[in-house]
Amino acid sequence: MEGAVSMSDVAAFQPEALQLPELSPLALKANPFLAEQLFSQWFSLPDTSRLVKSLLAAAKTGEPLNAVGNSSSTNAGSGSSIPSMFPSGCTPPLSPRSVSGSPRTVKQRVGPSSLGSPLKVISEPVREVIPQFYFKNGRLPPAETRERCLFDIDQHFYSHVDGLQQNEFTSVAKDICKLPSFFSTILFRRIDVNNVGIITRDQFIDYWVKGNFLTMDLATQIYIILKQPDHEYLTQEDFRPILREILSTHPGLEFLQSTPEFQERYAETVIYRIFHYVNRSGTSRLTLKELKRSNLVAAMLQVDDEEDINKVLRYFSYEHFYVIYCKFWELDTDHDFLIDKENLIRYGNHALTYRIVDRVFSQVARKFRSKIEGKMGYEDFVYFILSEEDKSSEPGIEFWFNCIDLDGNGVLTSNEMQFFYEEQLHRMECMAQEPVLFEDILCQIIDMIGPETDGLVTLRDMKRTKLAGHVFNILFNLNKFIAFESRDPFLIRQERENPTLTEWDRFAHREYIRLSMEDDAEDLSNGSGDVWDESLEAPF
Repeated sequence: MEGAVSMSDVAAFQPEALQLPELSPLALKANPFLAEQLFSQWFSLPDTSRLVKSLLAAAKTGEPLNAVGNSSSTNAGSGSSIPSMFPSGCTPPLSPRSVSGSPRTVKQRVGPSSLGSPLKVISEPVREVIPQFYFKNGRLPPAETRERCLFDIDQHFYSHVDGLQQNEFTSVAKDICKLPSFFSTILFRRIDVNNVGIITRDQFIDYWVKGNFLTMDLATQIYIILKQPDHEYLTQEDFRPILREILSTHPGLEFLQSTPEFQERYAETVIYRIFHYVNRSGTSRLTLKELKRSNLVAAMLQVDDEEDINKVLRYFSYEHFYVIYCKFWELDTDHDFLIDKENLIRYGNHALTYRIVDRVFSQVARKFRSKIEGKMGYEDFVYFILSEEDKSSEPGIEFWFNCIDLDGNGVLTSNEMQFFYEEQLHRMECMAQEPVLFEDILCQIIDMIGPETDGLVTLRDMKRTKLAGHVFNILFNLNKFIAFESRDPFLIRQERENPTLTEWDRFAHREYIRLSMEDDAEDLSNGSGDVWDESLEAPF
């Protein structure tokens, strides 16, 4: 086609060769039709018209676009045949540059292209090999760890070719598995699924080594051993096997072996305490995540190392169990193992208001496990006393916050706090105490909490302050409110000397001393020849 422009020329076209004057974005913005005018001017040039006509003709005949360039190359040697916007001889001069640095120097093509495109050929990116990060059955242990474990296993099973019996398995659980010794029985039963009574070397390797226990942390190992195979959580029943083992083997609990009824109560109390503090979801289904976040595993290890069980303050202290059980026994006057509102109102020498006791029995903070309407069982009482005597703990804060939050909207208002404080104010007047007006109390509460939103106290605000327990005492526990306002400097110094002790730890210690002194006094009176009255017998 005469006058046609070859496609190779089009492909080699470099826009900067047009030598168009540079236009700033501001100029285009000020005159939005400028670009359209420039295009119309270029499109009206004769060479442009010939180029467009040749491309249209090629498209109509079905000829490939690159064929146009192959058949017509009349202008191939004359550089770019794209029509210029400027008349001949009127092109602005180029700025002086070295040849090598000129952007108009035609770059050598990297490789062949059907359209003769000057674009660089982009090489394919190098594929990075991502190491495996998910292992369905757990990450495999290092070869050195595995070999060391197998060597220890051989040492323990060397003289027991036929296998180990249950009473011989404790050293395996403690030395090889690094578990507390009271896990030996339940671990033995998990491996001896057929109840043969003997575990062979190969059986133990299949369960412990091939089961990938070597790469698990201790909390995960304990979780898998305790839970039922078809469950993804722990229940209260799952903890009973290790509690039975602790009661039968721990030197600090030997004295209970003659009183199996109190062994059962001790085990129940420990389990209730565990779920109160660890099962933060309140579902009675303790998850692995909750277990890892808690200090339960550390407490279990301490139980195994400490001969005095009372030094294990978290969950397992016998003295703490004694205090909880005796306080329940004092309130349960008919000893049916149930207490009602009238029983609970006597708690702490009538320390609580009627309004807060009503809220406890409304079960807004926690549903009772008791099946009797209007009655609180022993488990419910354990949750109550731990919340009452440890108000600054996270479970305690949540318990009492829900009790005071009358409309359940997650925010405490001045009206809700005043509702509970009114009874406190009335009690102060009856006791000839100088009453403190609610307006003054409200200012004090706001100063102690420092809420994020003025006039509204959220659960998050209560958890941020260290004085949450005192705020609750102001609203519904008069005895503790007055005691805090007139604190003994000696007690303050004691708290500073033992900052790791919780409010519950201090309360349980004081109450245990009081209860033991009462028992000693009762023993002395019984020894003086007084008539024995079984109805006055202590629970222990």
